[in-house]
Amino acid sequence: MNKERLDKQFAFFREIDKEKFIGRQTYLTDKKRKENDAEHAWHMAIMTVLLSEYANEDIDILKTVTMLLIHDLVEIDVGDTYAYDAKGKETQHNREEKAAQRIFGLLPEDQGERLRALWEEFEAYETPEAKFAHVMDNIQPMMLNDATDGKSWVEHGVHLEQILDRNKKTAEGSGELWEYVSGELLEPNVKKGRIKR
Repeated sequence: MNKERLDKQFAFFREIDKEKFIGRQTYLTDKKRKENDAEHAWHMAIMTVLLSEYANEDIDILKTVTMLLIHDLVEIDVGDTYAYDAKGKETQHNREEKAAQRIFGLLPEDQGERLRALWEEFEAYETPEAKFAHVMDNIQPMMLNDATDGKSWVEHGVHLEQILDRNKKTAEGSGELWEYVSGELLEPNVKKGRIKR
């Protein structure tokens, strides 16, 4: 038994429990409370397993799921930056880089480097896995917004242009899923006035 290695791994597990306390702006389907980062990650992981057949390119599902499970761990230190918070987006990358160094640095070096590399791959948005992970990260909140009659979109006065700008690369990961969510989730909410034109 390598006690030092296990101590580091369990310190990391205790630390990432804090992800459950990081609130997001998207409501759960009952419209009573907003989801947290851990719930968001779990939801995207299952979605990836079931929706990977729609990826534009073959993807390593486990790699993509792992990417999604860890990509928001940095928010333990910096909090969630709302998708349409232009001011917060200006400093987001630098804040998250520092958090990634600290949080992944808790692990044994080999595992910390591996997770940090996956986090950086997600951020770079270049590989098939990163592109598909971004598809999940973008459409999961859209699905919940649609299920809650656009509650968060309405509260924040979100415009269609903002959503389209955030999703300008979504079709690179899955053209079929982007076509589906555009027609089934976005257009009806624009027509109902939940998303501003």
